[in-house]
Amino acid sequence: MFSEQSASVAAPALDAYCAQRPVWRPSPDDPDLDHAEIEVPQDYAQPGGERLTIALSRSRARDPRRRRGILLAVNGGPGGDWGRGRALVAALCGTPTHDVYDLIGFDPRGTGDSTRLYAEVAVPKAPFDSRPPDAHFAQIAEDMRVREAGCARAGGALRPHVSTRNTARDMDVIRAVLDEERLSFVGYAYGSYVGAVYGTMFPERLDRSVLDSCVHPGWTWYEQFVSQGDAILRNVRQWARWAGDRDSVFGLGVGAEAVLESVERAVRRLEELPEGVDLRTLLDGAMGYRTADRGAWGRLGRIIARLMAGPGGEAGAEQARSLLADQRGWRPTDHEGELRSGVLDAVTLEHDWPTDLAEYFTAMRDFRVRYPYGYGVLRAQPWVGAFRSFTPAEPPTKIVRNGFPTGLVVQADGDIMDHHDGGVAMAEQLGHRLITVTDSGDHEVFVLAGNAEVDALVHRYLTDGVLPPAGARCAGATPRPDIPADPGRG
Repeated sequence: MFSEQSASVAAPALDAYCAQRPVWRPSPDDPDLDHAEIEVPQDYAQPGGERLTIALSRSRARDPRRRRGILLAVNGGPGGDWGRGRALVAALCGTPTHDVYDLIGFDPRGTGDSTRLYAEVAVPKAPFDSRPPDAHFAQIAEDMRVREAGCARAGGALRPHVSTRNTARDMDVIRAVLDEERLSFVGYAYGSYVGAVYGTMFPERLDRSVLDSCVHPGWTWYEQFVSQGDAILRNVRQWARWAGDRDSVFGLGVGAEAVLESVERAVRRLEELPEGVDLRTLLDGAMGYRTADRGAWGRLGRIIARLMAGPGGEAGAEQARSLLADQRGWRPTDHEGELRSGVLDAVTLEHDWPTDLAEYFTAMRDFRVRYPYGYGVLRAQPWVGAFRSFTPAEPPTKIVRNGFPTGLVVQADGDIMDHHDGGVAMAEQLGHRLITVTDSGDHEVFVLAGNAEVDALVHRYLTDGVLPPAGARCAGATPRPDIPADPGRG
C-alpha cells in the first residue's frame, strides 16, 4: 500500500527512470509537434519489474524569454479512442499559453502509442433498447459478466496497474525527465480528475492548473454514471420549455409538459412501425444529445413534429430512419474476437461497484421511466464493475489541496457527461475559481469549444497568473436558434 508521502518519484529505486533523456524527433502527423518515448514502471511498488512505454509530444514555448516551464495536458476518457492524448496539445499551439510554456502531451498508460491495455470484444446479446423490458435484464447482466471476463483475459497482469494514481506518478516521471521543478496542467473530463489526484499526491510539484468538465471528486464511478441521467433530463426540460413557448412554430403544445407529451406520442408512433424499438431507441438518443446542443433545438422540434404526423408502415419507418440518420448509436462496431481498448473497464473499477444485481435492476426500472432520453437507463444497468475480477492495488485518492496554488475549474451547466454539480464540487473541494459556462451543453470547453470569452480568461490565468473574479460566468458559444417566442410567452 502506498501512502501520500511515498508517492514521490524521487525514491532511489526510481532514479534510473528520472535520469532518462528523451530523444525528440519530428511528429509524422503534425509539424508543430515533436515525439519521444520514455519508460515507467508497470508497478511503482516494484520499480525493478516490468516496464511500460509512455509516448510523449512536445511543442516548445514560442517566446523563450518569457518561458515559465512545461504545461501537461490530459484528455478525457478514460481511454476513449485509445486516448489520443499525444495529439491534444496541438489544440494549444499558437495560443497565448503556447508563448510561455513548452506544451507536453502524452498518451496515458494503456492508450495510444504508449503500452496498450487490451480487452477482448464481447458482442452483447441483449438487444440495444433505450427502454428495455424486465425480461432483458438478466441477459444485460450476463453480457457484462462476459465482457469483464474478456477484459481479464486480454488485460492480464497489466490491468490492475492502469489506474489514476499510476498515471499521476507517470506525470511526475515526465516532469523529472524533462528536468523541471514543477509542471502546470490542463485536464479535460477524466483528465480533470487526473490533475486533481496529481496535485493531491505531489502538491509541491504542481504550479497552475485548469480542470475542465470535471468528474465529481466525491462520487464513485457508479454515482458518476447514474448522474448523467439527471444531467440529460435538465437539458431536455430546458428544450421543452423553449419549444413550448413557440407552439406556433413547432406545434408541440404550449408549455414544457405539453411538449414532452408530444415527444411521447412520437415515441408511441415509432413503436408501432417496423423495427419500432430500434427507431424509438434512436429518438430517445436524439432527445438526450440534441438537447445538449443548443444550436440543434429548432431542428429537433421539427423532427418531433414530423414524426408525430408521419405515415404508418414501412413508409413511416423509412421517414424516421431518414430523420434520425445522424443520431449516433451507443455501441461500437467491433466484432467478436477482436481486441479493443480496456482502459475504461480498468480505471472505472478503482471504486467498488454494487454486486447485487437486484440493485441495478431496481435502478433500471426507475431510470426507464424517469430518464428515458439519452440512453439514460444504460447508465443504471450493470457494468463490468459488478463482476470485477481483480482487487485494486490502492484505494481511490481523497482529493485535497495542500500547498499547490489556486487553480481554475471550467464547467458548462448543461454538460451531460460530467454533471455540472461535479464542477461545483471540484471547485469547492480544492478552493479553485469556477468559471460556469451558461446555457451550454459543451463538454470540454477551453480551446476546444470555440468559446472566446472562456479562452481569454483561462489564457490570462495560465500566462499571467490572473484569476477571474469569483462566480465568473460566460455564455455558451452556441446560442439557441433565433426563433421568437409566441406573444405572451418567453
